[in-house]
Parts: sequence; structure tokens; C-alpha cells
Amino acid sequence: MKASSKGLLTKISQFWNLLDDLAESDPERYKNFIQQELKDGKQLCVKPKPYLCVETKILKPKEKTIFINLCQWERIPAPQSTTHPVPISVGRPQDFSQASDAYTVIDVAYNPGILQAAEKDQKIKDQLIKMAMQCIEERLGVTLSHSYHVTKFRIKGSLQRMKDNLMGIHNNVTDLNEKMKTEHALEKTRCSTVSQPSHIPQLLLPKKNVSGKAQCLIEEISSTEIHVEVKKPAYQLKVVKDQHEKPLKIELKVELPGINSVSLCDLSVSEVDLLIEVSEKYRLYLNLPESVDTEMTTAKFVKDKSVLIITMPLV
Repeated sequence: MKASSKGLLTKISQFWNLLDDLAESDPERYKNFIQQELKDGKQLCVKPKPYLCVETKILKPKEKTIFINLCQWERIPAPQSTTHPVPISVGRPQDFSQASDAYTVIDVAYNPGILQAAEKDQKIKDQLIKMAMQCIEERLGVTLSHSYHVTKFRIKGSLQRMKDNLMGIHNNVTDLNEKMKTEHALEKTRCSTVSQPSHIPQLLLPKKNVSGKAQCLIEEISSTEIHVEVKKPAYQLKVVKDQHEKPLKIELKVELPGINSVSLCDLSVSEVDLLIEVSEKYRLYLNLPESVDTEMTTAKFVKDKSVLIITMPLV
């Protein structure tokens, strides 16, 4: 190990000496090299983005609904040609329950160029979905239904959960082997017809209440954490349109009887979903019908009516 470390340090020293020589002998070439390295580094840090969500069924070993978040990610390389394998990244499956429903969510990422080709050809899109399903079957050892439908929302769950999952950032690290297998894993399957073509901040109520991360908006709460009944509050959601019937914004009014202070409300908003929680009293999770601009989203609490009003302009 000592010899190996010494050799590595020697190579690093030689590399820096070469860079110093290049900077003196050919400043323009040195500048281009540094700019390219910065560009490559920026691409390495880019985060995945949602593309569409597919709902289907796990048939075996136990029947359950599964949502597949198809994402675009520049870190996934494009195939070398139409006859080469299409790289695909498969995240770790996560199980959730909401009310009486239990389901699994799994994130799958392709190169953006592949998905751009799919926008122009429904057959390619179907192939990509079927490829993702095949990878999931092989990875999890399950059997999926061959029928599926594309949901109205682009992603199931929160954006932050999806990004953390695909990028290998897990809150639960007890299963180290599983983490190592899924972290930045690239699975390859063949596709003979796919061709190459190529901001989501969150808003919480006043800054003192900001939690910093969106977290998983539909994470199951264990029975040990709940000692009182948490109710789903009454609400009204509407899409406001202009005179030409073009959608402008989403308005949400939530009734919170017994709440007299905004400081008791915790609101998390992403581009595609929303979560409102009042400790030990209320919890409301909604998939939004349109993508919203979280930076322009505002929230107002009407104290005398115990009503929370959220206005979300569309992107």
C-alpha cells in the first residue's frame, strides 16, 4: 500500500509539472484544457430530471402497484450507435403506503438524447419503457405486468427523493451491500432502433420554518411515530385560467380548524407535488395537476378562519 501510494503521489506530481509547463509554453491550450475539465466536472455533478411516470403491476412474487419514474440524466452516456446497447441507470426500489394503498416506486434514468428521440416516435418511447421494465424484473427478481399506462404526473413522490436515489444518496445506510450495488449503477440492455439525436427549488413557509430539503413527501410514517389520529384536512384546489382558457396558476385553500398560527404549519412544494403537515393534527399530500414555479409560489394563513391559501404560478 505504501509503495502504491508513493507511486500515485509521484504521478500526481508529474501531472502538475506537465500542467505548469503547458501553462508557460502554450497558454491557450492550457486554458482550453482547464475549461474542458470544468465542463466535464459540471456535467458529472448535474442532477437527473423527471420525464414521465409509468404505473403498472408487480405480479410475482406478490401483487402490488409499482410506479416507474423515467428520468433524463446527462451523466448517463448516449449509446455509441443505433446497434450498441442503450445505457440505463436503475435506482433502489422504495416501498410506500398511503391510506390503505401500498405501492413501490423505482427511478430509472436514460441519456436526454434518447428521450428526445422518444418524443418524436411513440414506438421508441414504448421500447424505452419496456426496456426499463425488463431491467427492473432482472434487478429485483420480479414479474411485471406487460400492460402499463403513463400517468398525468411526471414523477411519483418528491423530486429530492428521486435525485438522492439515483445519485446514490440514501438516508438508510444499514444495507451497505445494496447501497454499493445501486450507487451509480449502469445496466445495459439492447435496443436496435433507438437513435441518438441530446431548478427545482422548494418553497416552505417563513424562513424560520424552512427544513432545507424536500425529503420524501410520501414516506410512510411508522406506528411508533404516531400517537394520535392525523386527519386529512378539507381543501379546495382549482386551476385559474385566463380569458383564452390558458392555465395561469393553481390556487389551493386548506381548512385547518383549531390552528391559530402559521408557525404550526409545515409546507413543502416541488414542481409536481405538495405536502402540508401540522404536527399530530393534519397531513395533506397532493400530486399537482400542472407543473408549478416554486420560486414564485406564495402562502398566506388567514388566522380568523384557520385557512391556508397557497398560490402557485405555472411554469
